[in-house]
Amino acid sequence: MAKLTTEELLQQFADLTLVELSEFVKAFEEKFDVTAAAPVAVAGAAGGAAAEEVEEKDSFDVILEAAGDKKIQVIKTVRELTSLGLGEAKAVVDGAPKAVLEGANKETAEKAKAALEEAGATVTLK
Repeated sequence: MAKLTTEELLQQFADLTLVELSEFVKAFEEKFDVTAAAPVAVAGAAGGAAAEEVEEKDSFDVILEAAGDKKIQVIKTVRELTSLGLGEAKAVVDGAPKAVLEGANKETAEKAKAALEEAGATVTLK
């Protein structure tokens, strides 16, 4: 019997019905004393975690936790980072914890965090 290439083998599986494929998997598991479900579940979980990490890393929220002692300087910094007027910036600072920037890229979020911390605020990235 000629050995099938990987591509030919995949084509053979593609031609099977779901019932035939299920029967094959059961027979394969019995013959080689393995479980096909475990590697699939692990790969699925790892793929899901990787997708979440990527999603998490390309969009950040800059959260002002507390204004600290230099409230006026923090308000000025919030105004510089956003297009908010004085009243809105003051409301953000007074309402801490509050998002200053939402959905910012990593570089923008880190610069905003550094600027706010330099002004005396406590900031987290989410």
